[in-house]
Amino acid sequence: MEVLGKNSVTTDSSLSATWKMLWTTEKEQLFIIKNASLFGTQTGDVLQVIDVEKGVLNNVITFPPSGVFFVRSSIEIVSPQRVNFRFTSAVLRGESWEFPLPPFGQGVCVLFLTWFESVYLDDEIRVVKDIRNDYLVVDRASYNWKE
Repeated sequence: MEVLGKNSVTTDSSLSATWKMLWTTEKEQLFIIKNASLFGTQTGDVLQVIDVEKGVLNNVITFPPSGVFFVRSSIEIVSPQRVNFRFTSAVLRGESWEFPLPPFGQGVCVLFLTWFESVYLDDEIRVVKDIRNDYLVVDRASYNWKE
């Protein structure tokens, strides 16, 4: 897929969407998904919500029926495929409570450039490679997630 997407522009308005995870090598997400049962729940949709125009990225893990963990980030388009991002806040939320958390990776962001590249993007699928050489495969969700 990366070869097919080479030299394409993947950071324009077509990047703005609610993306649903199909597969990843990203360790923190896999840890949360694997261990949700320890907290008496199960993982629902794992999403990445991007708004290029507003410069916003939300990483979201849902815990049905009403729980969610999300990390807010600001983004900056820096090349035809690369997006720099910086974590700004994190929240664990239940039906009638909310617990703010320190943004994961914030210390790393201060020391290193944090980025991802959408190495392939079409009307349905997006393949992402990040600074740690983790991969994420997502498809356009059938709904728009709202905070």
